[in-house]
Amino acid sequence: MADSTAKKQGGIWETVKTIFWALVIAALFRTLFFQPFWIPSGSMKDTLLIGDFLFVNKMAYGYSKHSCPFSACPISGRILGSDPERGDVVVFRHPTKGVDFIKRLVGLPGDTIQMKDGILYINGTAAPQQPDGQFIEKKEPQGPQGLVPTCTNDPVPPGGECKVDRYIETLPNGRQHDVLNITDGWIVDNTPEFSVPEGQYFFMGDNRDNSEDSRFSQASGGVGFVPAEYLVGRADLILFSSAGKSLLSFWTWRPDRFLKAVH
Repeated sequence: MADSTAKKQGGIWETVKTIFWALVIAALFRTLFFQPFWIPSGSMKDTLLIGDFLFVNKMAYGYSKHSCPFSACPISGRILGSDPERGDVVVFRHPTKGVDFIKRLVGLPGDTIQMKDGILYINGTAAPQQPDGQFIEKKEPQGPQGLVPTCTNDPVPPGGECKVDRYIETLPNGRQHDVLNITDGWIVDNTPEFSVPEGQYFFMGDNRDNSEDSRFSQASGGVGFVPAEYLVGRADLILFSSAGKSLLSFWTWRPDRFLKAVH
């Protein structure tokens, strides 16, 4: 009887140890290598859609205190770091709100950034935009928040085709990506000239008329300039995608986006 009890207690202890070390390994993996991220909003359409699930490459830019959950890493500044490149799609911790954002890096330290009539100017030179048809999706609630897209052709009835003008933008380093333009004359289609401070970066969403980004100051509730230590990692690959409220809603899966590279 005693042997049976001892074996049972030993089995329970082994299970506890297995679970403990599994959690430790998972935490180390998340902290040092890749962090899961589920796209909650449409600010990066059509590069990233609501419900895209990806892993963020945390090795790309090194590590800071924000590399750990709850910004708990005991790190001052950034270690093992490398500089991000213009055009990278980056996850960063919002400097004042303490939540993770994902946007495209368009402004490097020392750059001047300005929007004129919906065109991005970097150091006084326009980033060319080439028309590329329209991005079309259904006018229906998307993701856990039930967000309904805004369309160039509004008003659109529920279930109808929501159309947004799409362009291919070319950055000074030759990198190209899609941008969307819902309407002309939006509040941030024309901005003052921003001078990016040393050690900080300027981010914008690809869905230019529906993005809370560096065009809005932190004082006004926006992102503003983002210091290097707040960078979490680079988005490289979409693993999975679901347009519904849950990853388990298999009828809303988007198989064409599985294992899709992020450009």
